[in-house]
Amino acid sequence: MDHLILAASECDTANEIICVPESVNLLFELPFVGGWNRTMTLTVLAAAIVIAILYFGIIRHRKRLVPSKFGAFVEMLVRFVRDEVAIGIIGPEKGLRYFPWLLSIFLFVLVANLFEVTPFINFPLSSRMWVVPATLAILTWIIFVVSGFKEQGFRYIVDIAWPPGVPTGLKPLVGVIELVSVFLVRPFSLAVRLFANLVAGHVMLTLLLVSGWIFITAQGGVGKIPIGIGWFVIGIAIFAFEVIVAILQAYIFTLLSAVYVQTAVHAEH
Repeated sequence: MDHLILAASECDTANEIICVPESVNLLFELPFVGGWNRTMTLTVLAAAIVIAILYFGIIRHRKRLVPSKFGAFVEMLVRFVRDEVAIGIIGPEKGLRYFPWLLSIFLFVLVANLFEVTPFINFPLSSRMWVVPATLAILTWIIFVVSGFKEQGFRYIVDIAWPPGVPTGLKPLVGVIELVSVFLVRPFSLAVRLFANLVAGHVMLTLLLVSGWIFITAQGGVGKIPIGIGWFVIGIAIFAFEVIVAILQAYIFTLLSAVYVQTAVHAEH
């Protein structure tokens, strides 16, 4: 059987279907550029795409006498994040202050997720934990914690540790739970939710398509071709589903970021 994936510099193509490298890091390295890897390249590409979307969709769009469909679509996305997420959750008074940040993370996470279903890339940048999920989760955590202290002062930490409206006997227990939730669980869950969903979808999609290709190209295995086609059909269905997941996870990440900021800047929460 011919080899399917050549991921190592040396491979016994006669006996191995899938050739694996000695280290998984080799899958992400670009040997022709010292110290630069695939993940860094895609990160820069994602940022450049976001800048291009905003420039051609907003700045150039406003200069046109006849609005373009692309400009109208981008403006719709911008208005959605501004009205439904920033203003709708944080409030009209303070929501616009955080709107640029929320729009930036929504577009960046969306592009990073859609790399999974982009031809010749097929690699969700969000599946690299410290590149997108953890970094953006930590930045979001810093923003809502700093905003909480800025808006409420020392009362912010006091209300978390000694929550008002809770019976006195339960305040120590609830306070500990709230402290752990706000300062540890929130950034961790925000990162893991995005990371796990994109990794799971990418692995499932890869296994289905690779398995289908193995069955179809198997030598002397004509009876396996229908099985391979079946795997491919399921893989294509998952492919379409992953597009929805990519969009949904970008929205959820942005939505939760806005919710965390809202709970920090409003004293009643």
